[in-house]
Amino acid sequence: MTAKIERIDTLVVGAGQAGIAASEHLTQLGVPHLVLERNRIAEAWRTGRWDSLVANGPAWHDRFPGMEFKGLDPDAFAPKEQVADYFEDYAATFNAPIRTGVEVMSVVRQQGRPGFTVETSQGVIEAQRIVVATGPFQRPVIPAIAPQGTSIYQIHSAAYRNPHQLPEGGVLVVGAGSSGVQIADELQRAGRKVYLSVGPHDRPPRSYRNRDFCWWLGVLGLWDMESPTPGREHVTIAVSGARGGRTIDFRNLAHQGITLVGMTKSFGNGKAIFHEDLEQNIVQGDANYLALLDAADAYIARNGLDLPEEPEARVIYPDPECITQPILELDLGQAGVTSIIWATGYSVDYGWLKVDAFDEKGRPRHQRGVSSEPGVYFLGLPWLSRRGSSFIWGVWHDAKHVAGHIAIQRQYLQYRAPAQR
Repeated sequence: MTAKIERIDTLVVGAGQAGIAASEHLTQLGVPHLVLERNRIAEAWRTGRWDSLVANGPAWHDRFPGMEFKGLDPDAFAPKEQVADYFEDYAATFNAPIRTGVEVMSVVRQQGRPGFTVETSQGVIEAQRIVVATGPFQRPVIPAIAPQGTSIYQIHSAAYRNPHQLPEGGVLVVGAGSSGVQIADELQRAGRKVYLSVGPHDRPPRSYRNRDFCWWLGVLGLWDMESPTPGREHVTIAVSGARGGRTIDFRNLAHQGITLVGMTKSFGNGKAIFHEDLEQNIVQGDANYLALLDAADAYIARNGLDLPEEPEARVIYPDPECITQPILELDLGQAGVTSIIWATGYSVDYGWLKVDAFDEKGRPRHQRGVSSEPGVYFLGLPWLSRRGSSFIWGVWHDAKHVAGHIAIQRQYLQYRAPAQR
């Protein structure tokens, strides 16, 4: 007996922030659709990060336009569980057609007729359109330089939960973006000896002159930048909402007790080797920080705003010894390092999407989320249409554009020639 094939106009893959945003706009436009999620709604927020994680932006900013966080100060930073609950509650407001516990195994284009055949863990679905809302954080990346055949405990930041998870001893945290810095800070405050490997980074102020940096990026038009500065495409951003929100200052972290080292170069004979770039990376981070302060001051003066001056924000403290005399080679055993946490980012995994929608490097080919492969759409990726595209509010606006494109295509296909009317 042939299994029944389910048919739907538009299939959305993933029920995180991108999938829910897509579902809202498709619902408003009357587009029949289904959202498939292999786990629970917003599962990555619940189980894909460490226990103490909070949103990196304040609650007034990191949300969808149509609903605020319940019982949370707008200037507070939502804990990860509350973020996940927010998305569940939001989906319920419009009865989003989400089916959880269903994994998409493959998507192939149908031959001789429009649409796609979708193999799932619960059967076959035929869809006219596919919205890929799986986001950019799919596969944790540990670089090839990771030491092999060693007793040192190694995990990616995606698997880190809390200090008690690690064996006793010191920790080397590789990667000084938001995740690496927050984890290193938490470990040091828990009494661990921590070495933090710092690469090139941007480090905006958490707030300046009584406004959060999210506000500054908004009024300065920086969230709406349509492409990154050449050469800065992959530079990480060091910002944190932890403990009420603090500006990340690597010198302060060093004075606090964290030992800073340069980018990790290699491992061998029980030693970690670092590049001679620590001071350069710190100085470039300072330049990025001060440039935003300058832009904010100029905006205030230009618009005659009455915001309190904050001269202390420009104070650069003396370099600690780990910067003036950087460690280039660390004997992990002698240093008591028993763990390495790789805060080295993620890659995407589109092995299930068997269509001609990718360039020679496996990156999606698209224009504002509309793929070069007709009928395929992408949402939630960094710089999909602007700098803010991978953020909660940014993906909502991108989803509106994608849903509008789908609705327009449906209208064309519903056209009937005069003889057919």
